[in-house]
Amino acid sequence: MTIARPARAPAAEELPPPPRPAILRAAALGETAAFARLAMVHLQAFDLSSDNATPYRNLDYARLVGWLRAIRDVDPRSDYALLSAARIYAENPDPARSRMALAFVHESFLQDPDRRWPWLAHAALLAKHRLRDLPLARRYAADIARLSRDSNLPDWARQLEVFVLEDMNELDAARVLLGAMLAAGKIRDPAERRFLEHHLRDLESRSGIADKGEKR
Repeated sequence: MTIARPARAPAAEELPPPPRPAILRAAALGETAAFARLAMVHLQAFDLSSDNATPYRNLDYARLVGWLRAIRDVDPRSDYALLSAARIYAENPDPARSRMALAFVHESFLQDPDRRWPWLAHAALLAKHRLRDLPLARRYAADIARLSRDSNLPDWARQLEVFVLEDMNELDAARVLLGAMLAAGKIRDPAERRFLEHHLRDLESRSGIADKGEKR
């Protein structure tokens, strides 16, 4: 008796070239949100049942980003593609692949900064802690503070660049930036403001400019 084998799940390296967004929109028949979710499920089927120790390790990331971009463009209001890029695909231990996923997040943020800043904040933290690329982390953090006009943007997101600058030992730049934020009234929480004013004095001391007025 012949026993039928279950269908083999697609391997990571078999990810096909991404379709054009116009083709996906046509196939959606007006149900773009539901179709985009199904497309993401299809995309994530690649490599899920492989024997890889690290999921998604072997994906062709050029094709992967193409798929993510097409799915994002079919349903721009959905965060599914960005969530997957920031929280799954950017965790790849291969730095080159991780950077491609982070670049997709940054590209997407630039299209809609007020709504997509949380994913770029996560990308900045990954660049800092996983890639150890402080200039890249600073670039992402600076773009959040510079481009997002979301009234609900939390203070920690506005301050992220300051702390990355400290990690880079750019104390003068961190001091100037933090001082400008405090002067502009961008820190709304009184307790947070007191903490940052104390932190500014600490930066001034560490950068060697504290008490200059008293020495004159």
